[in-house]
Amino acid sequence: MSAVLESEAHPQVRPAESFGQTLARLGGAQKGALGAPAYSRFVNRKMGRFLAAVAFHAGLTPNAVTAISAAFSATGIALLALAAPSWPVGVAVAACLVVGYALDSADGQLARLRGGGSPAGEWLDHMVDAVKASSLHLAVLIGLYRFADLDSRAWLLVPVGYCVVDAVLYFGTMLNDALRAQHGVAIRSQQRGERPSILRSLLVLPTDYGLLCCVFVLFGAPTLFLSVYTALFVAMTVFLALASVKWFREMGRLPR
Repeated sequence: MSAVLESEAHPQVRPAESFGQTLARLGGAQKGALGAPAYSRFVNRKMGRFLAAVAFHAGLTPNAVTAISAAFSATGIALLALAAPSWPVGVAVAACLVVGYALDSADGQLARLRGGGSPAGEWLDHMVDAVKASSLHLAVLIGLYRFADLDSRAWLLVPVGYCVVDAVLYFGTMLNDALRAQHGVAIRSQQRGERPSILRSLLVLPTDYGLLCCVFVLFGAPTLFLSVYTALFVAMTVFLALASVKWFREMGRLPR
């Protein structure tokens, strides 16, 4: 769930370059977030690059790509709440969420390809991400309550807790960036010019939204799905607790 800059201010001109040249140009303009989770970094970013090139040659705007992304994600989320768990449903949910996430990466890459972004485009992208982050877990809650034969209703507390943790983590990440910018402090990778850490990308993989999207292929076996889903929830909770301590100390060191 990364910040993107989108622009509707730049008029679309049919590109004179080939599709391959567009992909190459996008490859040289990637954001190097310090230790982004492995799926987002190594899989989703590349899928987004390809889709951004497709959108660029199709004449789409970044906001249009954001809307298409939201439609795919909403379809997957609706299936979770409305359809009984089955392997075909799980595959369909995972496919919709994976494509929606890739398009979420593509809109920002398309904006950079077109020459820049706007606050309105960034606002729209973050609002869509915020809705998606919470409604996904609420849809899991509804689907399990309606269709799953659970041995204990206590399992329903897992998506409730996941929804809270995901929302707090998303808000905390945005708040950190906003406070740093307000106090004139760049993020660590910008300060030191560090290379993104592969080890950190692997360590924070359980917090990766892209990995969560893939886990829904197991939705046809609710017990197995709940076990993996709960493990990701626990990992996310531990990460948030540790990160909150670190972030609080960092905020305490910001200039007044």
